[in-house]
Amino acid sequence: MPKFADLHVHTYLSDGTFSPEKVMEYAKVAGLYAIAITDHDCVDGIAPAMEIAAKLGMEVVPGVELTAEIGDSEIHILGYFVDWQDKIFSKQLNDISEVRKERAKKILEKLRKHAVDLSEDELFQLSGPGSVGRLHIANLLYKKGFISSVSEAFRKYIGNKGCCYVSKFKLTPEDAIAMIKRVGGIPVLAHPKTVYAEDRSREDMIKELVKDGMSGIEVYHSDHKPKDVEEFKGLAEKYNLLMTGGSDCHGFGKRQILIGKVKIPYELVEKMKASIA
Repeated sequence: MPKFADLHVHTYLSDGTFSPEKVMEYAKVAGLYAIAITDHDCVDGIAPAMEIAAKLGMEVVPGVELTAEIGDSEIHILGYFVDWQDKIFSKQLNDISEVRKERAKKILEKLRKHAVDLSEDELFQLSGPGSVGRLHIANLLYKKGFISSVSEAFRKYIGNKGCCYVSKFKLTPEDAIAMIKRVGGIPVLAHPKTVYAEDRSREDMIKELVKDGMSGIEVYHSDHKPKDVEEFKGLAEKYNLLMTGGSDCHGFGKRQILIGKVKIPYELVEKMKASIA
């Protein structure tokens, strides 16, 4: 019987809405064998997910999602099979999470100047014990009736070109890739369809990331149409990159449960393992 994986899932320890345990339960119902927990700048969801996965006869790929910048462009780098218990790595992630909190406060300050008053306490209550991110702010904007959809929040206020955008912790792609590789992980470009810069092509940016040490590309994603999949498969073959895929599920954070919407054959996970070996 074929096995399937979803290698891009968030918990409430970053900007998802499900506990690690709930993620695994949904994954089981969706007919998945393996799940990668890839919270933003946080690995706290891995241990509890592994605990319930063992009971369900499933596998958890330990992962993380880091945000880097090339000029004005934001690049997300997924790290797979990271040594999530490494103390230096944990300290680096904690430092980034603290910067995330300060960024969120600055975004709220900017929103107030545009007659949008959100409470810091309410935001941090919503984000819970993990990393706070823009999706939390978008959901609070929606909850308070300032926007009619989460996508409108990014388009109107907090997206990269929005009036209340605040740049994140200045981590270069090279630094993010090095962080992941230092703990034995595989660095993979997340949702490449979102990679954009005015002064260079997407392929040029991917070529630059390959030079920085990137090992894979997320070919399959819930936002990728068939033509996108073909484009990224072609780039993976051209630059000898591992192919991965995932739903990028945030629970109800994106208004629908995406887990299992993208199912990749488990053999792609096996290829990742072989590349480490």
